[in-house]
Amino acid sequence: MSESTHHTIRRAAARPRGWCCSFSGVPDSPEHRALPSSAGGGAQKPPPPKSPLAPSFNSSPSSKLAGLIDPRRILSPGRVSPIDSEGSPAVAVGEAEDEALPRDQPAPAAGAAPFVAVREDEEEGGGGLDLRLSLRGRDGRCVVMELDSAVLRQSSAFFAGMVPDASGSGSGSGSGSGEGAGGKRIEVDGVDNLEAFKEAVELMFEPDAMRWLSRAGVSRAIAVLEVSSSIMFDKGIESCLKYIEAVPWNENEEEKLKHLFARCTFDESVCKDVLARLQQQDRSSSEDLTVQLVESVTSGTNNGARKELQSLVTGLLSKSSVYHKDLSGLNKGSLYQICRSCLSSLVELFVEDSRPVEGAGQSMTVSGSSKPMIERISKQTENLNWLFDILVNNDMAEDFVELWAKQEELIRMHEQASPMFRYELSRISASVFTALGKGRIQCPSDMRSQLFHGWFRPMLMDFGWLQRCSKGLDVRILEENLGQALLTLPLQHQQSLFEEWFRCFASRGTECPNLSRAFQVWWRRSFVRASVDVRR
Repeated sequence: MSESTHHTIRRAAARPRGWCCSFSGVPDSPEHRALPSSAGGGAQKPPPPKSPLAPSFNSSPSSKLAGLIDPRRILSPGRVSPIDSEGSPAVAVGEAEDEALPRDQPAPAAGAAPFVAVREDEEEGGGGLDLRLSLRGRDGRCVVMELDSAVLRQSSAFFAGMVPDASGSGSGSGSGSGEGAGGKRIEVDGVDNLEAFKEAVELMFEPDAMRWLSRAGVSRAIAVLEVSSSIMFDKGIESCLKYIEAVPWNENEEEKLKHLFARCTFDESVCKDVLARLQQQDRSSSEDLTVQLVESVTSGTNNGARKELQSLVTGLLSKSSVYHKDLSGLNKGSLYQICRSCLSSLVELFVEDSRPVEGAGQSMTVSGSSKPMIERISKQTENLNWLFDILVNNDMAEDFVELWAKQEELIRMHEQASPMFRYELSRISASVFTALGKGRIQCPSDMRSQLFHGWFRPMLMDFGWLQRCSKGLDVRILEENLGQALLTLPLQHQQSLFEEWFRCFASRGTECPNLSRAFQVWWRRSFVRASVDVRR
C-alpha cells in the first residue's frame, strides 16, 4: 500500500489498535496488480485456489447474531477461511479483498484513494496485527479490518470460538502460512448495521471506552450496544449501558432502547439503572396520580400558572395525545367528585354574596380573604369549564349535563345576583349548550328539556355580558349551537322556548342571542310540513 494512503498515529495504549478499510472496489496498486502473463503470450497464471468453507457452528455463540447477519447464508453468521499456504502473502491479501468486494461494482479509477487506512504502531511487548476481519453488509458494502487476534478473542465470546489462538487451536480450521494480517482471516456476511459492527470491534481496542461513547452520542451507542450483545462483548455492553444511563435521551432514542430491551436480554446487574429510567419500578395507580394533578390545578391560587397547567393536563389526557393510549388513567367517579366540590364552592360564594353587607364595596370582597368575589367566582367557573372539556374529550360528559341541570339553588340565586357575578354561571351553560348543539354529548330528551327549562332564561339575560366579557368564548358559535341544541327537544317544548326568545329579542335586540335560523327551522317543521300532511 502506498505511503499516501497511510496515517501513522502513536498512542499510549498498552496494546496496538487494529486498522480497517472500507471500499467498493480494488485500486490498481502494486499490491493488487494482475499477475503478468507468460513471455510466450500464453494463458495468465490462475490465482491460488480459494479456501474450503469451515463447518457450521450451530452450537457456538454465533447463534446470538440473529438479526445482524443474514440467516440465508449457509455459514451465517461467519466463516473462517484460512489463506492457501502455497500462495504468497501479497496474493493472499489481494484474494481476501477481491472475495469481499461487491460483484456488481467496478474498481475505482487508477490513482484515486479508495479508502483511508489508520495504523497504530505497536508498543513494546504488544502483539501484532495477525488477523484480517472482513465484514460485508446486506447492501454489498464491505469493511476489512486488520486486528490483533488475541484482543479479539479476549473481548468477545463469539470471536473466541472462531479465531484460532497462537497454537492453532480454535473452532475454525487452522491458520495459513505467512506473517502479519495475511495469516488468519474471518469473514462475516449479511451484517445489518455495518458501521455499528465495525465500531463495536474498534471499541475493543479503545483504552477509554466512555470517552469514545461520549463523542459518538446516544444513537450510535445504542447501535453498538446491540452489536455488543450479539457478539457477547461484555465490556462493550457494560460501557454502553453505563454511558446511556448517564445522559439525556430524546423520544426517538427512548423508543430505540425500548425495542432493543424487548429483543435482547441483559444481565440485571448492569442494566437495572437504564431499566429504572425506561420502566416504572413501583407501579403506582395512574388514576390516583391523575386525580392529584386535577385537584392541584383546581385548588391553585396563581391564575397564570393554573391556566398553563390546565392546558398541560388537557393535552396529556386528550384521546388524541401520544401520551394517552386508553382511558385507564382517568377515573370518572373521581373527576365527578372534583366537579361536585367546585359546584359546592360556587354555591357557597353565591350564598355569601346574597347576604346583607355593611358598607360599600363589601359585596366585592369576602371577609377574611384578599381575593375579590368576582375573581373567586371566576376561578370556580373556569375550573368547571375545564373539567367539562376533559369529560367531553373522553366521552364522559353525559352525567355533567344532569348535574348542571339539577342546580336549582344556583338557578334561583341567579335571578337575585349581580349581573357581573351571575354571567359567570351562563359561561358554564354556554359550554354545555355548545357541546349539545355539536352532537358531542348524547343525553335523554327529558334531561335536555330540564337543562333548557332551568338555564335557557338565564342565558337570554346574560348574553350581553357574555359578548362584552367573552374570555375566549365565541358568541357566534354559541348562537348557532344553542339553536341546534334547542331543535333537539320535542316540538311542543321548542315552541314555548322560541316564544320566550322572540319576546326577549324583540325588546333587547343584540343583547339577546340571535336564534332566527333555528326559529325558521322550527316554524317549517311545526306548521308548513304539518299543513302539507293535513292536505294529504
